[in-house]
Amino acid sequence: MPAERFDFHNSKGLQLAALLDRPEVPPRAVALFAHCFTCGKHNRAARRIAEGLKQCGIAVLRFDFTGLGASEGEFANTTFSSNVDDLVAAADHLRQKLAAPAILIGHSLGGAAVLAAAHRIPETRAVVTISAPADPEHVTGLFGDRSAATGEHDEIEVSLGGRQFHVRRAFLDDIAQQNLAARIATLHKALLIFHAPTDDTVGIDNASAIFLAAKHPKSFVSLAGADHLISRQADAAYIANVIAAWAERYLEAVADVEPADHTEPGEVIVRETGRGQFQQEVIAGTHRLLADEPVAAGGLDGGPSPYALLLAALGACTSMTVRLYADRKSLPLKRASVRLRHGRIHAADCAECETKEGMIDHIDRVITFEGDLDGEQRARLLEIAEKCPVHRTLKSEIDIKTTEAPI
Repeated sequence: MPAERFDFHNSKGLQLAALLDRPEVPPRAVALFAHCFTCGKHNRAARRIAEGLKQCGIAVLRFDFTGLGASEGEFANTTFSSNVDDLVAAADHLRQKLAAPAILIGHSLGGAAVLAAAHRIPETRAVVTISAPADPEHVTGLFGDRSAATGEHDEIEVSLGGRQFHVRRAFLDDIAQQNLAARIATLHKALLIFHAPTDDTVGIDNASAIFLAAKHPKSFVSLAGADHLISRQADAAYIANVIAAWAERYLEAVADVEPADHTEPGEVIVRETGRGQFQQEVIAGTHRLLADEPVAAGGLDGGPSPYALLLAALGACTSMTVRLYADRKSLPLKRASVRLRHGRIHAADCAECETKEGMIDHIDRVITFEGDLDGEQRARLLEIAEKCPVHRTLKSEIDIKTTEAPI
């Protein structure tokens, strides 16, 4: 489903151009995205991250700040504070039309803006910054020596990203008055910080300053190899997937958003996302994930393959079963890990198999037991691994009944 127009008016009555990336099912949360300085809602990072979150069931509103893109107003008349006001107006619009944003996401100076706006959007549970400065005044470094001209002239022309912009002294004065550290210290919301160690526009020390100023819960994710603008699609997809998984812990049901689907205990819903030839959305209770095929097989590699999910189920069940037994018997098992691989072998190579001709499915399962265990204990744990419920299901006769759901 393409992004839909979701324009709104800011506190000055100017119409701001906005797009809502809405999942095909009712969203489980709504996010508000603030783009980088002088960028816009069509910026590649904003668009790709919003698309990724949409596939995870999260609606995302991205918009052009005043004077940028298709939004009304003059960019030269804007300040950091007016950008924060625009964010609050966007949140108000979402609250009226869909649901207040539970997640605020900001890229570069947009990250500083969401940190400053968070206390004015009470429904927000989680805040995410991407390559954000710890102090909004950092942006003046992009102006070079031209910023010195503000002592004599009310307006200067600066070149950013190959485009010319006019910035007034009021912008610099407003930024100089910001005390973002105090806002971060009193955020009272979960915080996730993304930053590339090699970011040469906003250095990694900014991420350290934000992290140290914030109270828990807070998390940091290194974007190794990424550039400041998150220009690679793989980096944007990674950010979206991490946000969706991380935010799950902090999100609460939003009254204005209907639950996407109801699944009974033990029930799973799988359906096409409409992206690529194979990609599927998997819903199990409150949990969501994607299944897909690798690019080499004609998929988008947006999630594990069906066989990878099957191996994951067997591996998880194996490790859980071993853990239960070790705890019950007070065995010194520190950690169990399971490595699995699926393939096909000749039936004749399987001494225990009833099938003696042709090819059969084969799973290699290698279990590592960490801890001060003796040989007898390790042997017993291997025996217990064979008793995991999923293992028994795969080895037993299975009856699968398929019917068509009524329309």
